[in-house]
Amino acid sequence: MNTWQKQNEPIIEEFRANGGKVRLGGYGPFILLTTTGAKTGQQHTTPLMYVPDGDRLLAVASKGGSSNHPSWFYNLLAHPQVTVEVSSETFEAIARILTGNEREEAFAKAVEVFPFYAEYQKTTPRTIPVIALERRDGQQ
Repeated sequence: MNTWQKQNEPIIEEFRANGGKVRLGGYGPFILLTTTGAKTGQQHTTPLMYVPDGDRLLAVASKGGSSNHPSWFYNLLAHPQVTVEVSSETFEAIARILTGNEREEAFAKAVEVFPFYAEYQKTTPRTIPVIALERRDGQQ
């Protein structure tokens, strides 16, 4: 188990024990995103803050403004089929990387909710990705 997994484990446990509510992680609200490892093929669950956006959820791959993307982002590039846990609900979704104006509008929406994303963007030369998590067909 790597350092990030060790840090995330108490947040994941608290999320699942409290119907999606988390105090340990700080900012919230959180989802749990389960991706398939790009290299390993193993399942990885990561707690992430999110922004509701109609029928989809937005996730921001900020990694605190570091110069590289988080591992979960590379995983969903390789395997866009993901599992999302929000509150006490679990569903399958497709992760779609937003581009162009759609990305800009979604990032602005995320910054309204979490202003620190704007600061993170200033600290890195990369464009911080915004991902739309869209329920797979047939799910409510």
